[in-house]
Amino acid sequence: MEITKSSRYSKITGDFAEALVLYWLSKYGFECARVDHTGIDLIARNPNTNEIMGVSVKSRSRTPHTADDSITIPVDSFTKAQKASDAFGCAPYFAIVVDAKETIRVFLMSMAHLLEVYPVRQRAAYWKVSRQYLNKHLADDQIMMFQFEAKTVRWWKSRAT
Repeated sequence: MEITKSSRYSKITGDFAEALVLYWLSKYGFECARVDHTGIDLIARNPNTNEIMGVSVKSRSRTPHTADDSITIPVDSFTKAQKASDAFGCAPYFAIVVDAKETIRVFLMSMAHLLEVYPVRQRAAYWKVSRQYLNKHLADDQIMMFQFEAKTVRWWKSRAT
C-alpha cells in the first residue's frame, strides 16, 4: 500500500519521536522533561546512574524503498548538542527514532559513543540501519534500544483520482 503523507508530516514525526522517547524514559523511572532549546529536545536524569542527560532526538520515517538508508546527522547537530548540554550541566545524548516498514526502532546512546561508532565524515555522521548494522547495534551494550511493531490492520481505501 502506497502512503501519501500530509504536508505537516515531518513536524508531526519529530513531535511524535520526542514524545515517544520522553514516554519511554519516564516509563523506566527517568525524571525527564521536553525542552525547547537549540541542540537538545529532552533533559532526563538516569535513575540508575544519576547522570543528567541532554537528549537530541533525530527521527526519520522511511518508505519500504528507503527503509535501509542511513540516517544523516549533520555535524552542527553535535556542536549544538554539546553547547546546550554544557549550558544545562548535562551529558549530551542522541536518540535516533526510525519508522521503517512495520517496525519503529529507537536507539539511545551518549554522543561520545555515537561518534565512536559512526565518526563524522566530511559534514555528517551516518547512522546505519540495515540488518547487518542492526545486529551490531543489538550487540553493543552502550546503545539502549527499544522497538515495537507498527502495523496498520485496517484503513480507508484510497480514492481514485
